[in-house]
Amino acid sequence: MSARMKWIAAGVGAILFAAALAVVLVYREDPDAKPYLVFRGGGFIFNYRIAEVFYGFNVRIVRPVPVGTIIEAEFEDPGGGAPIRVSKRVGTLSVRYSLRTPPVTGVVAGRPYRVVVRLRDRDSGLAFASYEREYTSNIGDDVMPAAPLTVGPGYHRPPAPDPGSGDG
Repeated sequence: MSARMKWIAAGVGAILFAAALAVVLVYREDPDAKPYLVFRGGGFIFNYRIAEVFYGFNVRIVRPVPVGTIIEAEFEDPGGGAPIRVSKRVGTLSVRYSLRTPPVTGVVAGRPYRVVVRLRDRDSGLAFASYEREYTSNIGDDVMPAAPLTVGPGYHRPPAPDPGSGDG
């Protein structure tokens, strides 16, 4: 192969490489365009055995966030009160997190309830990402029993501490 052919082959190779690189750069997914987390389920849970209703969701972190970041959820209260706030800190061992309300009342079938999820900086507390979801129940809490159907280990609520005992 002559020197001229080597230069032509090198030039063609460089052009092909540049074209391939351009295609990759045009079609690559921008990491900053990805959300920090994705929802992997959620909704209302009716526990007839203990006569409680709650709702919540599961998320998976898909874009790196600093350890200690706070996942804060603000759930609309079906009973009409102030929003219910629940939070968890991001750790090193998990990318899946579940957040749920304490027991709620006033759930109406077919009505959407709003949830706002914010990611907050662990030091400043400032939100750097926010997501909104709505969850709707197929049934209302009017179908729930007035009292727990099952009593016993695993189904009881711990007794409230006696205010005079010094335990609280």
